[in-house]
Amino acid sequence: MKKGATTTARISSAADDAQLIALAQAGNEQAFTVLVRRYEDVVFRFAFKVCRDRDKAEEAWQDTFVNVFRKLNQFDGKSKFSTWLYTIVTNNCLMKRRKRKLDDAIVPLELPDGFRDEPMQDSNGRPIQTIASWKETPLHSVMDTELRHTLDRAIEKLPYDYRIVFLLRDVEGNSAEETAKILHLSVPAVKSRLRRARVFLRERLNEYMTS
Repeated sequence: MKKGATTTARISSAADDAQLIALAQAGNEQAFTVLVRRYEDVVFRFAFKVCRDRDKAEEAWQDTFVNVFRKLNQFDGKSKFSTWLYTIVTNNCLMKRRKRKLDDAIVPLELPDGFRDEPMQDSNGRPIQTIASWKETPLHSVMDTELRHTLDRAIEKLPYDYRIVFLLRDVEGNSAEETAKILHLSVPAVKSRLRRARVFLRERLNEYMTS
């Protein structure tokens, strides 16, 4: 037991994802355990944000690592491991949503007046947009507790297809290309959904954005 614990500690401190994956694919259970521990909090937090329910998030967390265990040999390293992992979590959450047969489209996501997927331009080629700008900064760095709660409630009202894009891009920090790969969408589709999600949320956070 002591020898196994020492090996696990050594792997945890020295191995990067690629090394852990290679070892796990070769049947090293300790490497797989370290890999799970490295990502278990990330998976649960993301599953909770998507599922909006702790029990469903826990189920998605468990299902995700069962899938990872079964399919790890299929991971070819062409994308980041985290991208592959987000894909599995997203699919598990989507399946649970379908089982519940809930309609997430609580509100329509129509573009408001003055906003277009591709902003209009003036005679000098400058973009014209009448909606206040969404600051391109990490969300956690600009929000206080009250704003976090307000944003969380607003995110919950986003239709699922827009919510998942917003979470992957603006909350989890994935690139448009990574998000497109996770959701099996084109990059333009990701960008379009993200714009609409941001407008929806910006309207509900208007007093914070303009104060």
